[in-house]
Amino acid sequence: MSMDRLIENIVKTQNPSVVGLDPKLEYVPEFIKEKKFKKYDRTLKAAAKAILEFNKCIIDEIHDICPAIKPQAAYYEMYGYEGVKTLYKTIQYAKEKGMFVMTDGKRNDIGATMEAYAAAHLGLTEVGGEKIEAFGADALTVNGYLGTDGISPLLEQCKLYDKGIFVLVKTSNKSSGELQDLKIGDKTVYATMGDMCEKWGEEVMGKYGYSGVGAVVGATYPEQLAEMRAALPHTFFLVPGYGAQGGGAEGVSKGFDKNGLGAIVNSSRGVMCAYKKEGCDEQDFAKAARREVIRMKEDIISYLPKIALPE
Repeated sequence: MSMDRLIENIVKTQNPSVVGLDPKLEYVPEFIKEKKFKKYDRTLKAAAKAILEFNKCIIDEIHDICPAIKPQAAYYEMYGYEGVKTLYKTIQYAKEKGMFVMTDGKRNDIGATMEAYAAAHLGLTEVGGEKIEAFGADALTVNGYLGTDGISPLLEQCKLYDKGIFVLVKTSNKSSGELQDLKIGDKTVYATMGDMCEKWGEEVMGKYGYSGVGAVVGATYPEQLAEMRAALPHTFFLVPGYGAQGGGAEGVSKGFDKNGLGAIVNSSRGVMCAYKKEGCDEQDFAKAARREVIRMKEDIISYLPKIALPE
């Protein structure tokens, strides 16, 4: 399954982190923006072109040291159809460089609508008898709170095309506990959702012990992260909230197993805006992103056992 490919990338790079390419135009260096404004005026097309160049430069610098990227769809949709084209091109470019791509879309629906989401992001779209890949990501974040009706169409695509999903379980935002920490009987809502991930994953098990159904569990709640790691032995974690949202390496280490696997930690602004934090020349933005990826990797693995495939 696709999580096998992600795990192999993590072992190859010895890096359990993913870069969230969630670019606002304000993150893009001025020299790139001015070049695009000169050619396309101050338009959505110019913005999308600037973001694509920004993304490609970062991917060029990190693809050999980082296993994956996670583009958040909203940051592309805000620039209209030109932005959506940039999302597609970013996904394709990262895949050409050997990176695993997770589209962060948090899709949530049932029936034919969820089938359409699944085809768009994970599968193939039929056009006059031909089947065409629309976006081509390796995995998609989804909201499981409509239950199995909202997950089954995705599982079909996962089985057919070797793809994966990450289901929201315990999210990193401050108000997540308003719903997710409530109890159903003696079990929290997030723990109940975690159990459902384990059950859904039985249909799409991989060779390294993790299924194609992952879970989003935030770095900002390390106790719950440890609880979920113990309770969900076959569920791979996507861990947001490191760095900018306050999650630290020691806390995120609780999401990993004895082989240094089982989780991948996201950083978005920390990498994209590393050149601003460093105060270096903006022409050096991609090199600064690389330096931040290395720093983050070393920070996280300092709390982990040696990353290795299970025996």
